[in-house]
Amino acid sequence: MRRNAATALLVALLTACSDGSDFNFPDSHPFDGYGSAIYGDSANWLCHPALGAGENVCAANLDATRVYADGSTEIEPFLPAADPQVDCFYIYPTYSTDAGANSDLQAGPGEIYAALSQAARYSRFCRVFAPVYRQTTISALFSGVEPDFSSAYEDVLDSFKHYVANDNKGRGFILIGHSQGSVHLQRLIAQTIETDEYLLRHMIAAHLLGTSVHTPEGVDTGGEFQRVPVCRTPDQTACVISYSTYRATDAYLAAGQVLFGAPLDGEPAICTNPAALSGGSAELSSYFPLAPDPVLESLIVARANGPFAIPAGAPAITTPFYSVPGLVRGECAVNAQGISYLEITVNADPSDPRADDINGEFLGGTRFGMHLEDMVLAMGDLVALGESQARAWLQDH
Repeated sequence: MRRNAATALLVALLTACSDGSDFNFPDSHPFDGYGSAIYGDSANWLCHPALGAGENVCAANLDATRVYADGSTEIEPFLPAADPQVDCFYIYPTYSTDAGANSDLQAGPGEIYAALSQAARYSRFCRVFAPVYRQTTISALFSGVEPDFSSAYEDVLDSFKHYVANDNKGRGFILIGHSQGSVHLQRLIAQTIETDEYLLRHMIAAHLLGTSVHTPEGVDTGGEFQRVPVCRTPDQTACVISYSTYRATDAYLAAGQVLFGAPLDGEPAICTNPAALSGGSAELSSYFPLAPDPVLESLIVARANGPFAIPAGAPAITTPFYSVPGLVRGECAVNAQGISYLEITVNADPSDPRADDINGEFLGGTRFGMHLEDMVLAMGDLVALGESQARAWLQDH
């Protein structure tokens, strides 16, 4: 009885309609009076509550079709929170095909695809803010010259400061990033959030995927962050989630030549499986976009064409996303070279109608592993974890 009452209280704190008032804390944020010349214009946001439904990428249709092992299907409607009490601030990965070192402020198909597949589903419990930023481009990253992320980071910092000064109003926030986006958010946490009590107090969590976050052996802080620990329980807040995904059979992983998850200066990279923070193997709640990647599709190894082994004659998928319950499992692992990663296992069954594999690797063999699918593979688990962390933060504040 007491447990049911507590659960009802947490749900009410997170989802119940408010009277429109904001949270009021005695402390103040460090950006009082700040206004960005770029991000004061809602046109420079992919996702923002001020955008109309047709302009807000994160307000798009996120319905999914669940495809079961026996071939049957079920529509899973997506319901965003009617009055979310917390925020999510998302920085997308490298997707710009613009010429030059940095992109412009015009969102291309890749940036939109990333926000839709990686951030929009968090709107189940939070308002999503996703700035368009002048990121380091694909051509710059593969030019053979050490990339300069400084200009891109200036936009990330500018947009975050504008958000805090004009939109936050005392609400808790979750930072969400992937790949280059995670790199920028790591710097934001280390240089701006950890040095300010207000910001640290209001950061519910950081979900930084497709990068390497390190801590000294056996402890949960240190390395890149001095005050933000590794998340170990679903109700822990002001902590970080991070991992990179590989198959156990990845040749670059076995050779110790991967881009993510390697130790740095003797400190191991962390791996936090959002489906099993306490460890062990767990089924992952994946949400795959039905549409192909508009930028990278031609560079991806085609191991599957949708959820069915033989699409012809299979039930039509009419939703923009699909899931395959029970097909993919994940478990944090450390190999002989000390690389820490989320090991992906596909539970293939050639006798059932579903596809026996998933896409994710680049053609020709690279050191990225399943980098492209880091978030998609555990999307449902990340959202559920974020929702649990938001409830815990609201209870404490």
